[in-house]
Amino acid sequence: MRIHYLQHVPFEGLGSIECELKKKGHKITSTKLYNEKITTSLKDIDWLIIMGGPMGIYDDEIYPWLKEEKQFIKEAVSAEKIVLGICLGAQLIADVLGAKVYKNKYREIGWFPLTITPETDKTILSNVLPNQFEAFHWHGDTFDIPKGAVAIAESDACKNQGFIFNNRVLALQFHLETTPESATALVKNCADELDGSHYVQSEDQISENPQKFSNINKIMSNVLNAIENNNLKNNLNI
Repeated sequence: MRIHYLQHVPFEGLGSIECELKKKGHKITSTKLYNEKITTSLKDIDWLIIMGGPMGIYDDEIYPWLKEEKQFIKEAVSAEKIVLGICLGAQLIADVLGAKVYKNKYREIGWFPLTITPETDKTILSNVLPNQFEAFHWHGDTFDIPKGAVAIAESDACKNQGFIFNNRVLALQFHLETTPESATALVKNCADELDGSHYVQSEDQISENPQKFSNINKIMSNVLNAIENNNLKNNLNI
């Protein structure tokens, strides 16, 4: 498949997703929005991935490219492309689908448990996400679930942790792609957000157990496989 991703800051790339896609031989292209415009045509891609970033979706005056990005995501959804958004990417998808994006009651940074909703069993993620598991988080905003989408996860700090729309548009507020290296980059560049509040862990707590990264990366791999298998099934009209 032809996969294009949108990156908002130099220190938040694909993480473990990159290795998974390369292993399968997919063609990967990108737009680094912090220094270039989107020039890719939707007709040349099958799958759009939108990564995270420290900005908010309403920061158009500071980041003028957000307006163009939202339009591109909206057109990708309308063109029935596969769309995957992570953290800020998930919030952008929620926005273009007409849902409200706003400041969460708590900032959530570090390793916290997720509970998967029973409704997830009706989607392509059935048996893909464990009923409960510890995910990596780094966000201060949240979103409402768009009309027609299925809520898939929640945590104590944040009720709406993700949704899936038409089994091809997936929004994850939490991170499954984070590696020890990308977590270190986040801490280095966003250390001011480690404020010691109730759902914010320290740098040591974030990095103390490398196995946690391996665990979520495996779940990310399973999610990518589910998306790819569903796309293949649809193309074959099975």
